[in-house]
Amino acid sequence: MKSSGIGGQAVLEGVMMKNKKNYAVAVRKPDGEIAVEKGESSSVIEKYKFLGVPVVRGVVSFVESLVLGVKMLTSSAAYFDDAEEQPGKFELWLRKKFGEKADKFIMGCTVFLSVVLAVAIFMLLPLLIVSFISEDVISYEWKTLIEGLLRVAIFLGYVFMISRLKDIKRVFMYHGAEHKTINCIEQGMAPTVQNVRECSRLHKRCGTSFLLFVMIISVIFFLLVRVKTLWLRFVVRILFVPVIAGVSYEFIKLAGSSESKVVAVLSKPGLWLQGLTTKEPDDDMIEVAVASVEAVFDWQAYLDENFGSKAKKTKKATKEKSVKAPVVTEAEPELAAAEAKKPVEKPMKKTAKKEVVAEEKVPVKKEEKVEKAKPEKTVTKKEEKEEKPPIQEVEEVAAKFDWSFPSTKKQEPDEAEAKESRSRLAAKVSAADKAEEAGKSAVKNTKPVGRVEEDEEEEDEILRALDKFFVFEGEGTVMERSGNNK
Repeated sequence: MKSSGIGGQAVLEGVMMKNKKNYAVAVRKPDGEIAVEKGESSSVIEKYKFLGVPVVRGVVSFVESLVLGVKMLTSSAAYFDDAEEQPGKFELWLRKKFGEKADKFIMGCTVFLSVVLAVAIFMLLPLLIVSFISEDVISYEWKTLIEGLLRVAIFLGYVFMISRLKDIKRVFMYHGAEHKTINCIEQGMAPTVQNVRECSRLHKRCGTSFLLFVMIISVIFFLLVRVKTLWLRFVVRILFVPVIAGVSYEFIKLAGSSESKVVAVLSKPGLWLQGLTTKEPDDDMIEVAVASVEAVFDWQAYLDENFGSKAKKTKKATKEKSVKAPVVTEAEPELAAAEAKKPVEKPMKKTAKKEVVAEEKVPVKKEEKVEKAKPEKTVTKKEEKEEKPPIQEVEEVAAKFDWSFPSTKKQEPDEAEAKESRSRLAAKVSAADKAEEAGKSAVKNTKPVGRVEEDEEEEDEILRALDKFFVFEGEGTVMERSGNNK
């Protein structure tokens, strides 16, 4: 994981993100809208370079982070204050006394009281409890170890108790959203809700880990610095707080950018503690964290610089996941289109589809595909006659008997002329049949009975066709068609 340098903090119904001197706080307002406020917070290290040396810079960064954190908590709480609530007398007095600087004065007092209480509870209280144990019972070293264990126990108990509060639970959920968003970017993924949800809510550079390391490192310092007098021990505890904080800051900074196995092992206690101070956020909280980080950090440039093609593939895959429609490749456009229309059926269909794809390499005409797809249908002679168009039926009869017709057309004759023509045709056919039977008696005797029946069927067929489409006038035969004569 490559460090992005982004820091953050959970606030009331929101997340604050800081990148170098720029910061942004995003808050989910009561109406559901996300409000984003941007600002700049320059460090005194930029003005006084000597404050940037190791350990000292940790103390400065800790104080500045504490001041900015209190400011952002106050800013986020303003979205949920009752507009009709009137300021108290003390607040009115402060505003009258300090004017525009009243807010800064209140902020400074809040930070100062927070530090004093933290030192008193987590540094001096354990020493006071252990001081009642005489050194005749246990040695100085064992008393210092017990003091350190008691300090850690008080800190863990405090975190556990506040994590049970309803409002703090939501703050811890936003804390988890902050961690997951930073982890998402530092793992080379675009900060979308889906990508952020898949990331861990634990981070090595978390402030919770920092405070735990302050407790652990203090044990080492107080073992090395031996003080016999009790009141001097209290003084040493207070004076060493900035030094311990500076050393803890350097270790947290190293843990955030190092892939060393030793550092990973030493970071485990802080990650375990984050199981209490972070909770899994919902999608609305993730959206707030993403809005906050996008306001202060160009994650696109960061991914391109540190991950290159890997980041591009990740972003491409993210876009493809958001598209639910099937993607049609160029190699199988027809198969994909058919599959989209085709309902899901038995597994046998899939086997048939694979066979069709394998045979696509051999060019096959469309007519052949149709013949394979549709089984041949047996058509009887009667159905064949009914399916043929009338004009096609007449042309087949004409070709069979070698008849030819003039191209002229004539209007449909009346019913009397049609009956007379049919009578003459029937007489001619009967006379021709009698002449043929009289002249070829030998051939007639040898002809099978089935052949005679076929000839009769052909004659009936001819008569029916001629009756529909032909009119006879004298010796000429004219073909009858619908429409006007040409």
